[in-house]
Amino acid sequence: MNFLAHSFLSFSEEQLVGNMIADFVNNREVKDFSEQIQSGIRLHRGIDTFTDAHPVVHQAKKFFSPKVRLYAGAFVDVSFDYFLANDTQIKTREEWKNHSQEVYVVLEKYKSVLPDRFHLVLERMKKDNWLYNYRHEWGIEFSFRNVVNKTQYLDKGTDVFPIFMENKEELKRYYDVFFPEIQEFCKKYQKNIQPL
Repeated sequence: MNFLAHSFLSFSEEQLVGNMIADFVNNREVKDFSEQIQSGIRLHRGIDTFTDAHPVVHQAKKFFSPKVRLYAGAFVDVSFDYFLANDTQIKTREEWKNHSQEVYVVLEKYKSVLPDRFHLVLERMKKDNWLYNYRHEWGIEFSFRNVVNKTQYLDKGTDVFPIFMENKEELKRYYDVFFPEIQEFCKKYQKNIQPL
């Protein structure tokens, strides 16, 4: 899952922080955070494991694999954020806008504990309002370019967006199957957290 999904699939402020920074924290560093932030990091990694193993995600990857190979999962993650950002059964457009701003406020509140590498990401995320703008096709195209630029083995001119557009309806069907299941996974994870 990508940033919007990870921000949504959180149950407290500190868990949100952990969920958002998990990719910027190595295993040795996890213990340096509060128990609730650690919980968010573990939740993020559980979400990633669940997602990577899901048969619907494997099907969705097949659209992107011929062009981007091992990076296909990252483009599925971004694609699913588009459908989540437009999912009015979960939140209205205005509620998604408010959610995005609330996430930025929480991350700023905990800025002193954020990993250094995440600070620049947060500034860019706020400046271009990534979380809200995933709802737009141009926002997804922008995100795809960001993914390409971060990869080590893809040519920087690789254009993945047409694949998304050509397979948008099928990808939406995969999202519709997958997202209720990841929500249920997260609810079960939350229930199993031991109280401090």
